[in-house]
Amino acid sequence: MKFRAWLAVAAGILPATLAAIVLFLALYSWQAIHFNGWGFVVRNTWNLGNLYANPILRHGFQVQPGATYGILFLIAGTLLSTFLALLFAVPVGIGAAIFLAEAVPSHLRTWISFFVELLMAIPSVVFGLWGYVVVIPFLSRHFFPLLAATLGRVIPFFAGPTGSGYGLLTAGVVLALMIVPIIAATLRDALVSQPAALREAALGLGATRFEALWKVMLPGTRRTLIGATFLALGRALGETMAVLMVSGNALNYLPHNIYNPISTMAAFIVSQLDSALQDPTGMAVRSLAEIALVLAIISVIVNGLARLLLLVWNNGQRTVAV
Repeated sequence: MKFRAWLAVAAGILPATLAAIVLFLALYSWQAIHFNGWGFVVRNTWNLGNLYANPILRHGFQVQPGATYGILFLIAGTLLSTFLALLFAVPVGIGAAIFLAEAVPSHLRTWISFFVELLMAIPSVVFGLWGYVVVIPFLSRHFFPLLAATLGRVIPFFAGPTGSGYGLLTAGVVLALMIVPIIAATLRDALVSQPAALREAALGLGATRFEALWKVMLPGTRRTLIGATFLALGRALGETMAVLMVSGNALNYLPHNIYNPISTMAAFIVSQLDSALQDPTGMAVRSLAEIALVLAIISVIVNGLARLLLLVWNNGQRTVAV
């Protein structure tokens, strides 16, 4: 019983930590929540006000003159960049996992897989510096003009101007490169662990190697793929430094095309913290804490949807089995 009790305590540390973080953010940002109201998530204006003037009383709270806090542009930038990252990373991750599990000789598989997994250990600021030095010049000079000249004629969101390279698409590309290893490594392990009898049975029934992989092996790893995808989604939602260095740090601006500068919630907190600390009323810092609270709620909702999706999938599997 003591062992089970210690296991229960150890297992409860993580959810307790999550609850403590959310509770802290809610308590610390409580004044900002009351001051900003629901307009906080639908307004598109972030203004610290006149930090050199004397505070004024507004709606019962001490704030700087002209202070207004709205984060619609941050929510849009976060969700759009994360969506693009997943759009790029999931197919590449699946392809890389299949290549590592099926095409690479067994004596090379361990080493190549090691280098793929090593990408997850690279600090985000290194990805950001690489994006700043290499990705932005290449995309802005070569890829963006080509994309605008082709897809831009059909889809307005891809039309120009292409800008200087800092923006939504660049952030999505860099984020995708950061989360591909999560999907590839997790799915590769799942494919390798599949019983060899499944492949042999499919091949024995006349299936090609591709058909055995696509119709027999991959469906057995669907739950793993869903879990890895949502894990990568969580990484993309909370990424800070890399996005800060390549996104363009747009303020109060919604992107009109895929090349426009954006800001994400995590990156914005870092970039604005120094200025917010100059607010003598503390409302700016509390509003930044409210941004963190919104981001935490979005992350919890995303993980809840992942659990719900897996639950629906499991129920569907049981129904089919019956």
